[in-house]
Amino acid sequence: MTEHRLICNENGIRLDKFISVADVGLSRSAAVNLIENSGVTVNEKQVDKKHRLSAGDVVDLQIPDPVPYEAKAENIPLDIVYEDDYLLVVNKPKGMVVHPAAGNYDGTLVNALLYHCGESLSGINGVLRPGIVHRIDKDTSGLLIIAKNDFAHAHLAKQIKDHSFTREYEAVVFGNLKNDEGTVDAPIGRNPNDRKKMCVTTKNSKNAVTHYSVIRRYKGYTHIKCILETGRTHQIRVHMAYLGHPVAGDVVYGVKNEKVAFTGQCLHARKIGFVHPKTEEYLEFTSQLPDYFNDFLTKLNNISK
Repeated sequence: MTEHRLICNENGIRLDKFISVADVGLSRSAAVNLIENSGVTVNEKQVDKKHRLSAGDVVDLQIPDPVPYEAKAENIPLDIVYEDDYLLVVNKPKGMVVHPAAGNYDGTLVNALLYHCGESLSGINGVLRPGIVHRIDKDTSGLLIIAKNDFAHAHLAKQIKDHSFTREYEAVVFGNLKNDEGTVDAPIGRNPNDRKKMCVTTKNSKNAVTHYSVIRRYKGYTHIKCILETGRTHQIRVHMAYLGHPVAGDVVYGVKNEKVAFTGQCLHARKIGFVHPKTEEYLEFTSQLPDYFNDFLTKLNNISK
């Protein structure tokens, strides 16, 4: 059981909304569920989800511990770019979730890794994320590095923390970028109005830096390369939307009714580079743009003639 005590600093906000925007990791629906299951009190009294708070109210939460879940091995084909006794690099297809979570307990990259590697995966991130050093979104394709033991995991994680880990992406963004290259240096944190989304904010955020350069311009769109200096959740998607040029097909941060129809976001983790934890040799891998990406570029080329 995890307990939190929150102090309200405004009048009139609904209890369920107040909890969802607080930094306790609960969505609004999860907050409602907690209230309805007697996990919330206001000034030591039970109230309903529609209760309006006043400044100074004391809100106590008792959040039950998550039910343990152990990911299961599944015989799912993997596109393995490199593998040795310490790590492997995989090319994740668009549409595959990296690790099990609510609503996606099967068919994930972790399920496939458990079948391929057995127990030879690092345990630092627990039973739901064995071997996972970093992540990419479900609808982002491309390269990921997986650690087979805790030594490799810690070594690789330190490189990410020290910004010495090479991560290069290609994306198609909406609109015509003004400059041929640039840097977005803007902190990213949880969106206070929607905890499923991230945003550029100075509140409860972490620094985030994305370098971009134009590969080719099309009518209404721009093909770009992005190099990550940091690795925040949804970083490229949030930063490009912040510039007013969201990733094509991004249903969360993107433009509604885009000029060219596209299913899912056009974002690919093209290159990854790191120092091998054992040999200390720098390794770098590149994956070809997948069919969905090339097909979209062809469509853009045809309408730009």
